[in-house]
Amino acid sequence: MKVGVLKETTPGERRVALVPEMLARLRGAGLDVLVQSGAGDGAWFADSAYAEAGASIVSRSELLADADIVVGIGRPEEPVIAALRPGQALAGMLNPLVDPAFAAALAAKGVTAISLDGLPRTLPRAQGMDALTSQANVAGYKAALVGAAAFGRFFPLLITAAGTARPAKVLVLGTGVAGLQAIGTAKRLGAVVSAYDVRPQTKTEVESLGAAFIELTSVGTAAGEGGYARALTEEERQAQQAELTGHIARHDVIITTAQVPGRRPPLLVTEDAIKAMAAGSVIVDMGAGPLGGNVAGSVHDHRNRDGKRRDGDRRGRPGRQRANRGVERLRAQHQRAAAAHGHRWRTRHRSIRRDPGRRRHHA
Repeated sequence: MKVGVLKETTPGERRVALVPEMLARLRGAGLDVLVQSGAGDGAWFADSAYAEAGASIVSRSELLADADIVVGIGRPEEPVIAALRPGQALAGMLNPLVDPAFAAALAAKGVTAISLDGLPRTLPRAQGMDALTSQANVAGYKAALVGAAAFGRFFPLLITAAGTARPAKVLVLGTGVAGLQAIGTAKRLGAVVSAYDVRPQTKTEVESLGAAFIELTSVGTAAGEGGYARALTEEERQAQQAELTGHIARHDVIITTAQVPGRRPPLLVTEDAIKAMAAGSVIVDMGAGPLGGNVAGSVHDHRNRDGKRRDGDRRGRPGRQRANRGVERLRAQHQRAAAAHGHRWRTRHRSIRRDPGRRRHHA
């Protein structure tokens, strides 16, 4: 039996479905491995690394013609689907609940589809294949870093001679695998972190990471099957949004992670909540996808820079201007204090340098 590893073509996708170090296990099981040329380039695995591990480097057409099992990260592009033949198997994060017609088309062609995002996450013997959880863990870590990079100030408490910068207040909405990793990463970066989830049993996990758990009085438990939350009723959703708005407005960075398999992600951050946030705030919408997101107006794989930025993050230019004015005021205060003590201050590149007496320090 032959396993074929596709090269990903989705813009921005750098992952590869199989790394060279895993080839020995497949070959030991009697499988031959075909790797499309350039499949590992985005992940820094050269074709030579696969060849040295025992794989055959082939073109895409050769792979699709010879492989019995075709593996990839996400849904392959249409030419790949069209080239699949009856009896072949396709494995990856296919997300068939979002596009049932795609699954039906594969079935009509006689292709067996193995969607790893459909594995039962709570089944112990399936956890070794739980790609969805592993990738959610990485995504939660990255979401905290994206939020920190986009935020115009600092995550940790900084005490300097010029003054004290308070720590950022981070709110994580949804405390599944991605949310918990985002909480832990934001805490390690020094932020004050709060979190909310409709599943009250996650409170102990949130508090074990050092974050505060927000409990809403307007919505009861909404725990669902398989570790997911169930969809809220319209009345529950409206009550949740109204109560969350006040909490959202008090935070600097919001990270949303809530998803419901096969359905539109719940709307957690409304337009009213966005308007109530301070200039310079950031929102990272991890729930954004083809069916929508957790934030009003968010667009999948898009960063809005309109002053109230959506999806990737929000940091308005007025917030940056306000921060710059604060720097200028602080500089003026230092200059007046230095003059009162007979010191001379020089500024260069927006930095402050002091020249006591005749000694000169250059930037």
